[in-house]
Amino acid sequence: MLAAAEIERLTDDITKLKRERNAVILSHVYQRPEVQEVADFVGDSLELSRLAAGTEAEVIVFCGVHFMAESAAILSPRKTVLLPAGNAGCPMADMVTAAALRAKKATVPDAVTVCYVNTSAAVKAECDIVCTSANAVKVVASLPEDKPVLFVPDQNLGAYVSSRTGRDMILWEGYCNIHQHLTAAEVGAARAEHPDALLLVHPECAPEVVAMADYVASTTGMLRYAGENPAREYIVATETGILHQFRKRYPDKQFYPAAQKLVCPDMKVTTLDKVLTALQTLEPRVTVPEEIRERALQCLERMLAVQ
Repeated sequence: MLAAAEIERLTDDITKLKRERNAVILSHVYQRPEVQEVADFVGDSLELSRLAAGTEAEVIVFCGVHFMAESAAILSPRKTVLLPAGNAGCPMADMVTAAALRAKKATVPDAVTVCYVNTSAAVKAECDIVCTSANAVKVVASLPEDKPVLFVPDQNLGAYVSSRTGRDMILWEGYCNIHQHLTAAEVGAARAEHPDALLLVHPECAPEVVAMADYVASTTGMLRYAGENPAREYIVATETGILHQFRKRYPDKQFYPAAQKLVCPDMKVTTLDKVLTALQTLEPRVTVPEEIRERALQCLERMLAVQ
């Protein structure tokens, strides 16, 4: 861990250089606390990209993983998009490729293909519509009932959406390697330790864990719920980085991780020194080829049109 003085020095250097570069810094809620604190916006991946697109910034520094920076590049093609940790990927996003998806689509030619935002730009370009964990139920419910739905890549989110909409769905066999391995036994142990706490569960968790939840939601939805609900204690079944935001926003409440192991190494690879280096060098850059960007953008715009 960085000493407080080092965090302060790096934060000051980043803040100064950010102004010089006319940059905006985005941080996903799973990032390290000190990275979240230096950011202009903290939140979900697509929400962050949309916020950045609405700014006058010339440079976007995305403290997240590769598909998130691609989404920023899709929505802000004339801005320079930087991913401070160029090796920050997403194992779930890597579980579906454009070529594999094209092959699957050929076997179900009438299907509407829905992709979770946790996918590459190339995969989005092959799909009909994007969804987030917050709006997946609404997106699938909006689709023609006489069409089969092919849902990629998260089978757990897909199963949750199917249970909420009653739609039979063809589910890609992908998953988040952090959420997938949280067990019902571990959640039961957390509840036994904190019997008065409400259980908040991300829909990327396995169905047996989702079934235990008091409330199922995206990260933004969880944060909102904890602010609106009078309960004083919460068990949080998602990546532990979000606990910083819970405790910062609601200091009079108690928040506990469903399991200490819920730590994504790809989210933690971004550090303040890498953010500073990215601003100094304007590298590593993330770009999306225009032909792919246009098709992926159409996929995103169809989602935004869903009321």
